[in-house]
Amino acid sequence: MRIFKFTVPIALLVAGIAWYMLHKNFQEVPGTSRVWITIGAAILSGVIAHFLFPKSEDGQ
Repeated sequence: MRIFKFTVPIALLVAGIAWYMLHKNFQEVPGTSRVWITIGAAILSGVIAHFLFPKSEDGQ
């Protein structure tokens, strides 16, 4: 299952980095907006990773 091998870890990594950067550098942004920005970054990076990584050659 390609989605669990690449997409989810990349989305979680991007979400963590986005939350850290927003919390450290942009404290004037409201908390709710930070959450939505983090969710959007995670989803977008997951979708991009899903299409960029090739399917496995063994048919799974």
